[in-house]
Amino acid sequence: MGLTMTSDMMKDEILMENISRLLIPMIMLFGAYVIGHGHVSHGGGFQGGVIVSAAFVLYILVYGLEKGRGFANQTVRRFMESGGTLIFILVGMAAMLWTGNFLEYPAIPLPYPDPTTTLIFIALLEIAIGITVTAVIVSIFITMGGETRL
Repeated sequence: MGLTMTSDMMKDEILMENISRLLIPMIMLFGAYVIGHGHVSHGGGFQGGVIVSAAFVLYILVYGLEKGRGFANQTVRRFMESGGTLIFILVGMAAMLWTGNFLEYPAIPLPYPDPTTTLIFIALLEIAIGITVTAVIVSIFITMGGETRL
């Protein structure tokens, strides 16, 4: 006996797709807001990355794992994981050029006052962390859903 979709199930599926089509961009925008304002308010890279990854997870739950793998394929996830980590390391190493200390940004000679320099580098770190966290959580979710290779 095969499973057939009843008209109620089809209506539910259409409803979920339409609601998620509205919610996913808003969730991603809110996650980007949390990442972007992490250097001046509560939140930051980790929290924003989790929120953005929730949008990917919602997409996978609504449209299916196969379509989700196409939306967030393995190559893109690996690039995001390593790219975010690389940005974090490069920002930390930039401070080492002037001070010898990892992540000591106020000593970097930029044409801005000291608090602005610190905020710039913290914002870069928050973005790098957000990218990495998003990619890792989506990778974990997809792997748990049946992808055999990481």
